[in-house]
This record gives sequence, C-alpha cells and structure tokens, in this order.
Amino acid sequence: MDARAIAFDSSSVWPGLFYFSLVTMSSHPRPTRIVLHQGSRTLEIEFDDDSNFMLPCEYLRVYSPSAEVRGHGPGQEVLQTGKETVNITQVEAVGAYAVKLHFDDGHNTGLYSWETLYELGTHQDRLWQAYLGDLTKAGYERKQDA
Repeated sequence: MDARAIAFDSSSVWPGLFYFSLVTMSSHPRPTRIVLHQGSRTLEIEFDDDSNFMLPCEYLRVYSPSAEVRGHGPGQEVLQTGKETVNITQVEAVGAYAVKLHFDDGHNTGLYSWETLYELGTHQDRLWQAYLGDLTKAGYERKQDA
C-alpha cells in the first residue's frame, strides 16, 4: 500500500493518511476521511454524504484555488502545463474548513475548502475534459502515462 497512516492534530503538517472528526455546521458535505496515495499520485476523499472521490494530484494542481492559478478575476486564469507527474508532499489542515496542499513543484498557496474539494470531486469528469480542451487550444501536448 502506498499510503502512510499518521495521526494528527489541526495545528500540524503531515504527509500521507489522516482522518478528520468534524462537527457539521452547514449543509455542505464534510470530509470524514482523506488519504494521500503518493505512489499513485491520488488524493482519496470520503464525505459524510457517502461520496468518495479519487482526485489525481495533477487535477488538484491545475485546478488550485490559488490566485496564481485562478487569477484575481474573470479572464485572469493561468493555464497550468507540465503537471503530469506532480505529487502532493504534505497535507496541512487549516482550521476545520480546509486543507492546504503542498505540491512537489513548490506550489502551496491554495486553500482547498471542503466545498471546493466536493465540487472538484462532483464535477471531475467535466472539469478534466475542459482542462484537456484548454491544453489542446493552447497547442500543448500532454505527456501520456506520466
């Protein structure tokens, strides 16, 4: 198995596997378990509505909620290329509402709220196809089986 089991408190930074015990205070689903599979470069997230998503690190990186990727307004997005082999090195809890993902390309400025992660999981197929279409329009050929 390529995941590491580590207990943590919300003030620590830990790679690998960690669990959340959260009080639901909103109508948005909350994660009940987050597992980082570094070998397969995938973040597995289970939510309290029984949803389970396997989100590739590349997908999470290119859809980072950071200003570096999203810009500061409509039309300022920056297409991310060359992220086929990016991995997550650390997952940092941010209060009881988000995680900060640290990528091995040095990117770590986006806060992934529970709502953002849920939306990325729910719309993964559509968003991934949109990203691939944007790469094609930009003339970038993505490395296969990276």
